[in-house]
Amino acid sequence: MDLELRHLKIVRAVADAGSLTRAATALGLAQPALSTQLKRIERALGGMLFVRGREGVRPTALGELVLERARVLLPAVWELQEEAQRFARQGAPGYRLGGTHGPLLGALVDRLARGEPGVPVTTYTSWSEKEVAGSVADGRLDFALVGVCGESAPPEPGRLAWMEVARDPVHVMLAEDHPLALARAPRESVELAELAAEAWTDVPGDGCFGDCFAAACVRAGFTPACVYETDTASCVHLVQVGRAVGLCRATFPVTPGVVTRPLAGTPLVWRHVLGWHPAARVAARAADVLGHARAAHAEALARAAGGSGLRAAAPSPAA
Repeated sequence: MDLELRHLKIVRAVADAGSLTRAATALGLAQPALSTQLKRIERALGGMLFVRGREGVRPTALGELVLERARVLLPAVWELQEEAQRFARQGAPGYRLGGTHGPLLGALVDRLARGEPGVPVTTYTSWSEKEVAGSVADGRLDFALVGVCGESAPPEPGRLAWMEVARDPVHVMLAEDHPLALARAPRESVELAELAAEAWTDVPGDGCFGDCFAAACVRAGFTPACVYETDTASCVHLVQVGRAVGLCRATFPVTPGVVTRPLAGTPLVWRHVLGWHPAARVAARAADVLGHARAAHAEALARAAGGSGLRAAAPSPAA
């Protein structure tokens, strides 16, 4: 067996506790399991590390040697880990953006690239808001541009600072030949209850959007018969061919064969939020990035609204 860092932690815990029972409690192990681990460590190091007695344990000469090294190595490794995390948060010049799929992230990249030519901008996308936020909290990304349902809190609330970029009412996405979307019978909005017989489609997410949608349907007097959770392109295809209706935001560009209508009474709201680590290098530029994100949202909204009278979109919540 090769000696590992966790073995040194066990040796130090036993020495600090003075007994296997107390050390097992501190480590969250059963005493028999700790005893077995200690015997394996002793075999790997070539001798007994502790003398067991009625009053507890005390280190042998070999144990003292190992403890002396452990008390140097363990703090050094912890310091290395903290320093690495600080370095990752400080990062290199440029912007590392994470977000869910959709035009807002691309529009933000465009604005940053135009505003600071030559400064690198990289992106990472995921359907999981929690994954993106966790990467920012751990220093692998600089900013998270994600969405949350209604007034729910963004992920990692204790580790990241969050500001609202904008909020959109959730719309319904319809095939262009759907009765509620026909140009000869234009509708300003669609009642959710009018879609009670429809199948639905949207992209997956790890927030509360699915539960909030189900609750809104119950308030409207029905339960969705079928919900297809799939990627953005597949959601759009299912709507185009009339297999399902979708949930969407007003910021998405026009798509052939698809139109959108607001849901009457705004039963669902989607908030775009920007998050960053308060101790990161980029925290000083958070206000500028937030301004760019808000302008990007306004531009995306204007493009979608100006495309045609029958606006297109892409699925919520994570698209």
